[in-house]
Amino acid sequence: MSDHRSMPSLLLFSMLAILSSPSVAEDPIPVFVLAGQSNMVGAGRVEANPDRNGGMGSLEWLVEESPEKARYQHLREEDGSWSSRDDVMIWYLGRTGELEPGYGANRDTIGPELGFGSVLGEACEEPVILIKIAWGGKSIGKDFRPPSSGGEVGPNYRMLVDMTKDVMRDMATHFPELEGRTFELAGIGWHQGWNDRVNQAFNDAYEENLSNLIRDLRTELDSPELPFVIAETGMSGKDEKHPRALSLMAAQAAVAEREEFKGNVGFVGTRAFYRAPEVSPSGQQYHWNSNAETYYLIGDAMGRRMLELCTLK
Repeated sequence: MSDHRSMPSLLLFSMLAILSSPSVAEDPIPVFVLAGQSNMVGAGRVEANPDRNGGMGSLEWLVEESPEKARYQHLREEDGSWSSRDDVMIWYLGRTGELEPGYGANRDTIGPELGFGSVLGEACEEPVILIKIAWGGKSIGKDFRPPSSGGEVGPNYRMLVDMTKDVMRDMATHFPELEGRTFELAGIGWHQGWNDRVNQAFNDAYEENLSNLIRDLRTELDSPELPFVIAETGMSGKDEKHPRALSLMAAQAAVAEREEFKGNVGFVGTRAFYRAPEVSPSGQQYHWNSNAETYYLIGDAMGRRMLELCTLK
């Protein structure tokens, strides 16, 4: 494995703030849940396709041809294979392993988990666990609808809670190399919004529904101030003008500004990470044009914001 621990010591101190006991060797291993809909699932292309804008926007192009390639060399081994992190492990709807490219919608895609896990892995000498629970086409207005919003509780909300509890309860089975260790739920990252954005009623209720989701998840997971990071639904970039899109993004930002959430809920703007179809593997705007750099940067920003929240606990 490549040496991933070259970032400033500030990140290490930030991550250690999550932990409370004086002996690092006996500290619980931090566990982070990554949840949402299709853009948390991830559509960032790994392999370069020369027929799609010369492969631009793929992860392969990013590490080999991009002007920013020096920033991403930790993703590749010297022999050209993709790096896997033995300090960051992931459970994604039943699939487990060391973090590496391929934990998106299929083995040739990535989501925010790669950037998020890279940041957290750099910050802590101890292992980090990611639990990724996400499905395409899901709203908070219906599918993730939390109990406090009234009406029928969303089936995906219930699955999110149950899966998180089940994995936390059975870590030794999923990660036998960590048998004998204890685990602590340390934060939740959230990237979702398209299915609420396209529905006016869901859009209007988004701020309240997301606030209820945070409160209810904390209650059910028995962690009253569990850090929660919201990644903006900014798939159209800085030029977005659609009223529903603008109002939904404003609602996401407003949740983090609520007085009750100060210091334990963070918002990450993502519109600057948009890459145009002309430099991307696809023109699927709702999937960030399948641009791997975009997905990596979203995860990276979420990870950095999560570290900031953890220092405030």
